[in-house]
Amino acid sequence: MATDIKSISLSGRKKEVSVKEMTFMEKIYLPEIAKGMGITLRHFFKKKVTINYPEEKREFSPVYRGRHILMRDENGAERCVACGLCAVACPAEAITMVAAERKPGEEGLYREEKYASVYEINMLRCIFCGLCEEACPKDAIYLTEDLIKPDFTREGFIYGKDKLVMPLEDKIEKIK
Repeated sequence: MATDIKSISLSGRKKEVSVKEMTFMEKIYLPEIAKGMGITLRHFFKKKVTINYPEEKREFSPVYRGRHILMRDENGAERCVACGLCAVACPAEAITMVAAERKPGEEGLYREEKYASVYEINMLRCIFCGLCEEACPKDAIYLTEDLIKPDFTREGFIYGKDKLVMPLEDKIEKIK
């Protein structure tokens, strides 16, 4: 068997690589095929894991990120100030927002002078990375543990403020 060492440089780091000739058993691949078939047969006769969804809920990972929600503050006003950092941080460019100035009489609805008059997230484009949550300086957007509800149209997956803003009743219940 001939063994020679080649030096390969990837991104400025050198790594020693040895190239050895394959044995006869490695060349015919039969032992590896037999191992793969053994694994397949073992899984074939195992009991299947089935979850009866409406009655049973699947246990998710503690770091699971699901549906987005725009939070309200302790007074019930929207926290989002339309700074646009979440839209800039989104690698999939799934967030769209339009900023507007608060009008007199809307002090209880919005926290600051600016607010997002249009806030949309395209759930088909979103990759649920959580960067929007990390980028928000006002803790306005969170990814909950809720699942995205299925829909038959593409328009149903574009979530506007009607689906994203936390309902006022939920905020009042959490304060109590």
